[in-house]
Formats: sequence, structure tokens, C-alpha cells
Amino acid sequence: MESRCENCIIRQFNSLRAMSKEELKQVSDSKITKKVKKGEPLFNEGDKLNGVYCVRNGVSKLSKLSENGKDQIVKLASKGEVIGQRSVIAEEHTNLSAVAVSDMELCFIPKNSITDTLHKNPNFTLEVLRHMAHDLKEADDVIVNMSQKTVKQRIAEAFLYLKNNFGEDKDGYLALTLSREDISNVVGTATESAIRIISEFKKKGLIKSSGKRIAIADEQGLLDLVEGF
Repeated sequence: MESRCENCIIRQFNSLRAMSKEELKQVSDSKITKKVKKGEPLFNEGDKLNGVYCVRNGVSKLSKLSENGKDQIVKLASKGEVIGQRSVIAEEHTNLSAVAVSDMELCFIPKNSITDTLHKNPNFTLEVLRHMAHDLKEADDVIVNMSQKTVKQRIAEAFLYLKNNFGEDKDGYLALTLSREDISNVVGTATESAIRIISEFKKKGLIKSSGKRIAIADEQGLLDLVEGF
């Protein structure tokens, strides 16, 4: 049975929590539940969105294509997050692409349901602004990391981020498996450099791997590396 927005616990994690019960009912009546397989796009850079995506399960990478043809992953959007609201509110084409890095379940909420509520509900407008401000802060942090931290520090930080935000599986490996190319696109380096540094981390006992899966073997060692010790 499809979940109703007014009864969905996911909304507590995003701006939808500021909607009234009647507004949530209207959203629920208009939303479409979608399932997206790993590797499939939600939308591409330059698309015109007719609504936003609320993530019920799974993870999507949001990335921008650089002039040299390399993707830069700027965010990993997971359960509870709303994707596409900046483009919808600004009435602009998307400046990022969104691709599933795991199987996903999403609710697509039409544009009118969002914009109508923005006009009528100041609490919802404030919540949307807060979430957009948080995204801007994260973007600022990415810029600072790129300019002030080495590639080794950024890769170490990426592994710690994956553990802290997505956890580990029953075998102790990172629950979210990213390809070596995706890891390089997160930290902003060549795939070959990322592979070389990951191999170095393994030799030093900081991590271990099994195929594409990676486990953190020495968390304190990674923390010390991030801090420059």
C-alpha cells in the first residue's frame, strides 16, 4: 500500500514537515511514487524539472560536468532529502545531474504543489530557505576542502563521511559502495590517483577491501590524516 504524505515519517527530515495536514493531503493526492535502479538517472544537467523528488530509500549522487568532461560529485542525497527544489523554485534548468548509486524509491511531487504552498505558508517557505542555506554551506565546505586539503586528506575524509552517514554492513564494510571513479569524482582528482592512494591506505592498514567494498580498519589513523598529523 502506498504511503500517505501526512503519515510518512520521512517528511520529518525535510521541509515538508512545515506543511499543514491539509497541504500534505493535497501533496499526497498529486505525488507519484517511483522506483529507480542503481545507475539510472533521475534527471540530467540542463533538464527543466516539473517537480521535486523526495527520497524514501536509497542514495543519489548529484554531480556537475566540468569543461574537461569529468563529473564532480557535489552531494550524496539520501533518505529524507528533497532533490531539485532549488531549480523548481528559481524556475531554472537544473545545473546538476542526479543518478542513483543504489536502488531508490522516491516520491515525485509536482511543481504546483510546492509553489502554491510557498505562497500560502510562510513556515514552509522558511523551512525551504533553511534547507537551501544548509546546501549552500555544504557547497562552501567542498570549496574549502578542495583548496586547502590534499587529495589524501580528502579521500580519508570521504571514507569517514561514508561510514558516519551511511553506516556499515554486517561484515563491517561501508554500507554504501562507491566505484573508484565515483570516489575520485567526490574528492576532485583523477581516477588513477584515487586508486593509487586507496592502495597506499590498504598497505598502511588504514582500510581493507574486498572487490569494490571497502572497510575502515584504522579510523583514528584516517582522522589523524585528515587533521594533518
